[in-house]
Formats: sequence, structure tokens, C-alpha cells
Amino acid sequence: MKFSRDVSSSRRVNRKAHFAAPSSERRKLMASSLNKELRKEHNIRSLPIRRDDEVLIVRGSNKGKEGKVVQVQRNKFAIFVDRVHREKANGQTSPTPIHPSSVVITNLKLDKGRMATIERKSVAKKAALEARNQTKDVNMSNAVRFFPPL
Repeated sequence: MKFSRDVSSSRRVNRKAHFAAPSSERRKLMASSLNKELRKEHNIRSLPIRRDDEVLIVRGSNKGKEGKVVQVQRNKFAIFVDRVHREKANGQTSPTPIHPSSVVITNLKLDKGRMATIERKSVAKKAALEARNQTKDVNMSNAVRFFPPL
């Protein structure tokens, strides 16, 4: 069900917005989920992927391979992982492009900006969780309990 008149629910319009997105928006579109240890440690579920993150491929023909992200190509929605390549007909090897949703981040490259992003997302998640719990408590306290006669 659509709630906002400003947002389209048309498949065609959404696909156009996705594939014509500028690089700044593609960064957010190219996010990967974190593994369970990192989720607990940082209290967030996913982050935009970047070079030098270590990943585990969880979907596709390269499933189970691990490596470090060598390159992120936002224009192609692809990442390249070291030691993940394919053999060409002439014997050469070429790196295999992988979509970021097909990988799980196992080790983050942390710098000042990345730490700020993690902190901001973690605080927002905690605030949303607290607000949701408070509204549940208010709704339950205002509820009228009806007990039918025996």
C-alpha cells in the first residue's frame, strides 16, 4: 500500500531511478550485510561496501570464497574480490564482478569517517527501538481488557 504521493510505486519509474542514480546514491545502494560477530559488536545490520573490506561470498558460483575487496565500481554495481577470477578462452584470467548483496562483510576497514557512520547508525537504531517499545507500552496500558462472564 502506498502512503506517500511523492514516491512512485511504478516498477518502471523505480527501475529508472535505480539505474540512473548518481554515484552518491549508488554508494548506499551498494551496501552489504555484516556477519553475526560484527552485527553484535557494532549493533548495525549493513554498511556500504568499500575497498579493503574483507568479504565472504554467499551466493553465486563463487559461493564460499573469501577475500579482500580490490575495487568497487559504482557505475556497474560491481565489486571485485582478490583471488576471485575466471579463466578466459585464451588462457588469461579476468576478475569476476560480484554484486555487493551477494557478499557478507567479515572484517571492516575502519577509519574516522567509517566509525562516525557506524556510530550514527547504531544510535539511530537504538532510538527507534526505544520509541517502538514506548508506544507498545502506552498502547497496552490504554487497552481495555474484557473478560467474558463464566
